[in-house]
Amino acid sequence: MKKTWSHSISALCLSLSAVLVGCEKQQEVSDVVHKQTDPEVHAVLERVTQGQVKNISTIKVTDQEPEWFEVNVIDGQAEVLANSRTALAYGAYQYLREQGALSISWEGKNVAFPDVFENFDGAKTITPFEQRTYLNVCAYGYTTPWWDWERWEKEIDWMALHGINNPVAMEGQEFVWQALWKDFDVTDQELADYFSGPAFTPWQRMGNIEGHEGPLPQSWIDKKHVLQKHILKRMKALGMKPVVPAFSGYVPKAFVDRFPDAKVYEMPRWTGFEKATYWLDPADPLFKTVAKRFIELYTEIYGEQDYYLSDAFNEMLPPVSEENRYAELASYGKRIYESIAQVAPDAVWVMQGWMFGADEEFWDLASIEAFLKDVPDQKAMIHDIGNDRYHVWQRTEGFKGKPWVFGFIHNYGGSDPVYADFADYVEQLDVVTNSDKKGALTGFGVFPEGIHNNSVAYEFLFDLPWNAKPDMKNWLEMYTKARYGKTSPQLIAAWEQVINGVFSVSYWKSRWWEGSAGAYLLFKRPTVDIVNFEGHPGNLTALDDGILQLLELAESMDNAYLYQYDVVDFVKHAVSLHVDLMLQEVVKAYSANDFAKGDELMTSIDVAVAKLDNLLGFHQESLHTWLSDASAYGETEQESAYYINNARLQITQWGGPKLKDYASKAWQGMYKDYYLPRWKMYLSAYRIAKETQTPFDDASMQEALINWERDWIKQTDIPTQYIPETPIEDAQALMQVITR
Repeated sequence: MKKTWSHSISALCLSLSAVLVGCEKQQEVSDVVHKQTDPEVHAVLERVTQGQVKNISTIKVTDQEPEWFEVNVIDGQAEVLANSRTALAYGAYQYLREQGALSISWEGKNVAFPDVFENFDGAKTITPFEQRTYLNVCAYGYTTPWWDWERWEKEIDWMALHGINNPVAMEGQEFVWQALWKDFDVTDQELADYFSGPAFTPWQRMGNIEGHEGPLPQSWIDKKHVLQKHILKRMKALGMKPVVPAFSGYVPKAFVDRFPDAKVYEMPRWTGFEKATYWLDPADPLFKTVAKRFIELYTEIYGEQDYYLSDAFNEMLPPVSEENRYAELASYGKRIYESIAQVAPDAVWVMQGWMFGADEEFWDLASIEAFLKDVPDQKAMIHDIGNDRYHVWQRTEGFKGKPWVFGFIHNYGGSDPVYADFADYVEQLDVVTNSDKKGALTGFGVFPEGIHNNSVAYEFLFDLPWNAKPDMKNWLEMYTKARYGKTSPQLIAAWEQVINGVFSVSYWKSRWWEGSAGAYLLFKRPTVDIVNFEGHPGNLTALDDGILQLLELAESMDNAYLYQYDVVDFVKHAVSLHVDLMLQEVVKAYSANDFAKGDELMTSIDVAVAKLDNLLGFHQESLHTWLSDASAYGETEQESAYYINNARLQITQWGGPKLKDYASKAWQGMYKDYYLPRWKMYLSAYRIAKETQTPFDDASMQEALINWERDWIKQTDIPTQYIPETPIEDAQALMQVITR
């Protein structure tokens, strides 16, 4: 713990005044405190350490102040105080990281509690952010479709330790939708045609798609129903206030047929999907009826809630007339709010600000003002999720008085190249908190579309609500000491190079390039146009240098698992970028009829990709684990095969003409068995055309690639996972191959 946090024992007595009488001796304070350890937060620490937690107590204090925590150590025993459970859990985790005693991440953990902690008196750390929000609705498609309670329990523990108190909780809603639509005479068969598959439910819920790769098995609906009950119960126990769904207006086609007189709009096809979706006008009396029944059912099934998410226009433009545009937008906003308030008058309507950025040509300031103007300020909240791409809050002057959460998406599509921008996060937070146009800013959030990658970014981001301007060198020292069990100036220097290389990238701008969204060129559907690609953001030379410096420290790192994991991750990124450069050179060589050079480069790519694919078996996720988890979720052989198909489709073609490779994955099994064969197939045809001096039929080749992808998606087998025994040695050898 830093010395700047110290103060006298009298301040500790003051902090405990609400729960303790008298404070004459340090030992007496310690004795009383130990008897009042918060059971829920202590249970989190017990679970994440598998019972290894010791020498630390967590005490919840009741007051009306903004959330705070404080840590003191008396006679070697650490005592954490806070006025909320999530502040308490975060305070404990912050202290334990500084001591090198605990690191928790998606990749694994490091637990090393000392026998005693060094004595000191701490000071309060206060957050100005009432909400610390987490998760994106899309994560429930890209990451969680096959999660059970065991996995969710770990995630909620992670949330608590990172101070999150306002998570987006979207599981279990199909059980409610099913009951709702049956109340309006939609049959089971019609619902089967309406619901999309497990890997695509978020976009079904937002009204973007209907019936994509369904039907949704009843067993999946029932499992998620039971799961959400566990999730909400645990979140409530930890003092979290989750954001749950509400009715936003989208109805099944069968509902439209049942109520032909209802005012329903056929919405524009999202990203080129063939099936339309249908939106019930909030001015129609049925809207209020349906919305009321949804929240009634949700409350009956899951209990009363404080925050309801209703996104009517996520990447879908509102149907408005030119002459009455603003009046109609105002009516939409007012009626959506009232549809929630009629059942839950004390609840808050939550909406994502993404639509204001993604469709900013439509959502000018006047349109946003109209949409929000008739909603009571304290009854709405905007999640301004996309500040790594858009700055909606600036052009809306802080959403004109509505409470809002400032945040970043960071991850798009669950795709997992290595990137973040630590300096940009700090700078943007400084700008917004000091702006006279920030309005009613109340929260900070991180809204990834998928997780299980770049965990260092989330560790850093969720520290910012408590320390908005961290000293980067000190932060790295804490992070590496906690994560690896040790740190050193050499380790910090290596990490600084990695930061220069890949953690100084605001957004993965090259993902959307020429209509293809793959994280690397290798992951994009092949085209000779890659010669025009200007390159990925970041500094590959700095990344290579940082990796080589990390590898030089291997002997001193005692084979720490998380050190090995990070090295493999950084090597994955570096090799992928080098392969991209080589792919461009192959196309140039074949175009110039230099077949020898092109063939030599292809051989080098083949070797590098094969070695990388093997190395990535060290990582927690692979094509094997993704498909195995999908298969295991099935109740029958038929269900398992269906889930595998859903899983294969999402990470490749996705659906529609525009989303191919959007959820691309840097996994073992994908490099060697999907991405590279696809490029070899394409480049082989291109080489033959150049060698035989015949026109290259790119359109025909694109169709052949699509058919090849479809055949790959139809496979139901699960590839075996190869786990390397010597990942550091393998990484060293691979770096020598790729950088020579």
